[in-house]
Amino acid sequence: MTDSDQSGGAPGLPPTPPPLPPQTGPQPVPANADEALEIGRQHFPEVGSPGGPSGLFVHEFDIGYLIHASWPPAADPTAPPAEPGGSNVVIDKADGEVSFLPNFPPESAAKLYHRLRNR
Repeated sequence: MTDSDQSGGAPGLPPTPPPLPPQTGPQPVPANADEALEIGRQHFPEVGSPGGPSGLFVHEFDIGYLIHASWPPAADPTAPPAEPGGSNVVIDKADGEVSFLPNFPPESAAKLYHRLRNR
């Protein structure tokens, strides 16, 4: 698959998340779900933009904040997705580290994050 194959997207399907911005210092540690959502917005296309999510949501759990997106319905719901998958973003409560997890339901993603962080 070439780079040009990856950059395009079919209408109605979620695009690949944008690349991470370069780190220029310590990562901010969110004090609450609203601050976590603002950090998470940097890792998704703008809500309501063409090809962007229809909403962003925060699922707070004991060691982090999971940011996940909702997407508009596909034009043809029976067609297989052109870009399957997607990511959830987790912001760690202890150090603000941003991690990407598969697009699992929030409870499953939180369990996976626990395993990855060995906590």
